[in-house]
Amino acid sequence: VQLQASGGGLVQAGGSLRLSCVASGVSFDESAIGWFRQPPGKEREGVSCISSSDGSTFYADSVKGRFTISRDNTKNTVYLQMNSLKPEDTAVYYCAVDRLPAPCTKYSSFYYSRYDYWGQGTQVTVSS
Repeated sequence: VQLQASGGGLVQAGGSLRLSCVASGVSFDESAIGWFRQPPGKEREGVSCISSSDGSTFYADSVKGRFTISRDNTKNTVYLQMNSLKPEDTAVYYCAVDRLPAPCTKYSSFYYSRYDYWGQGTQVTVSS
């Protein structure tokens, strides 16, 4: 199984980026994908989740209304569209796959043990 996250970079506050997570070696259309991030000097935190079973999505309060998660099963890819970026969004962003078709809820989306594989991360830096 491989997860390849890309799309990070340096952007000014208020700008946008779109992250991509391409998965291989899994039944992608039966998998849930989570996005996490680790700000410098801080612990990893959940950002968003998208399921395969019911199309449910979930967002951390800190990104709700600014970030949008979506998936294209024909390309084995999940996207994270990030708008209105803030300096506090600066972090390494990781995607992770849950091979079970479970929904994304407030209780399950950011439960680390749920996820079977993790990607290598992509750096997002937002300047003020």
